[in-house]
Amino acid sequence: MDITETAGAVTKWDPGLTERVMGLLRPVIKGWHRSEVRGLESFPPGGALVVSNHSGGLFAMDVPVFATGFYDYFGYDRPVYTLSFDLIFTGPTADFFRKTGFIPANHENADEALRTGGVVVVFPGGDYDVYRPTTARNKIDFGGRTGYVRAALNAGVPIVPTVGIGGQESQIYLTRGTGVAKLLRLDKLLRAKILPVSIGFPFGLSAVLPVNVPLPTKIVQQVLEPIDIVAEFGEDPDIDEVDAHVRYVMQKALDQLAKERRLPVIG
Repeated sequence: MDITETAGAVTKWDPGLTERVMGLLRPVIKGWHRSEVRGLESFPPGGALVVSNHSGGLFAMDVPVFATGFYDYFGYDRPVYTLSFDLIFTGPTADFFRKTGFIPANHENADEALRTGGVVVVFPGGDYDVYRPTTARNKIDFGGRTGYVRAALNAGVPIVPTVGIGGQESQIYLTRGTGVAKLLRLDKLLRAKILPVSIGFPFGLSAVLPVNVPLPTKIVQQVLEPIDIVAEFGEDPDIDEVDAHVRYVMQKALDQLAKERRLPVIG
């Protein structure tokens, strides 16, 4: 991680700019994806770590869907931060992302944002999750990553499990391409461990390029009851046990959303 992007990262959030951006995004999110965010009435006050599955490949809509729903419900006095890859903080758009709540993904930034009462969104599965095959579209799989549990513990905040459905229907995802990525040494050249292959519109087969347009799939997110780690697991909890519990409640909720879904894309 870039250590220059740690201290003070959360002070860059601009509520006025964020509100204007949400106003521009809302017609797309509500129109193209007919988004719903359920369960916000149980969202805890103060700092909270939102732990979510990640869907939609290159055009993942999880953050815009959650943010528009959250700000519509709570207003703009409480920032939503998203732990993000360093790549988006390079080039001319870097300042825009910082001002709208994106912060480099490291423990220092997460801790600062949570301790100042911010809502921090994390996708433990990252690119491994966002490019999961269509056959596993309704499976919670973080790829063994459990650092989010320690982040919540260190900041003394609850975990708010959140699940989304529909995003992984934007294309047909065939494979993460981990074997090909390793063969091509992309991990050494580009720090990439996957080379995902999908089928979409209008170009058909794509290995990231050419870039297909996401289908207008209906996206529904369910915010679950907060988990107080210390209250439920004690002062010195087993990290793997907490992670297993979080994934269990998320999988149960995602299974329920899947049962309610009539057809792919349509919802």
